[in-house]
Amino acid sequence: MYDSQLIQIDTKELELPDTIFSRDVESRVFQSIALHCLAHIEGVGLLEGTLIDSLLGRDGPASVKGIHVEQDEKSNTIHLRVEIKVGYGVSIPEKAEEIQAKISQDISRLTGIHVGAVHVVFKDLIFEESVEEALRKSVRPART
Repeated sequence: MYDSQLIQIDTKELELPDTIFSRDVESRVFQSIALHCLAHIEGVGLLEGTLIDSLLGRDGPASVKGIHVEQDEKSNTIHLRVEIKVGYGVSIPEKAEEIQAKISQDISRLTGIHVGAVHVVFKDLIFEESVEEALRKSVRPART
């Protein structure tokens, strides 16, 4: 009878009875993971600067503008809000699903923390040429 009780005891309890194991992940880590995910998704961009500048840390604190993280320590989950630009002609519902899946999978895999929500906000469009250039081409100079 005593042998079966000893088999069920975790050996960490015997070796390290007073040790408390904990880990904290700062919001900047989640933001960096989200930036890395966005860098590998075609047809999207950040609101400020470029993805490459953000990944290389050239923009400083502004490099994570548009990626907001809320952590719920009681339930050990996080919620992200990602504000981005999307290329003109890209299907927004499909791109949102791709972004949400990629960010959620990578954060869960790398941190072990459950992602409760990924809210994608499309704030602007990316054109191959700027809107100003397109307008200039369409307006013909007046003849004199």
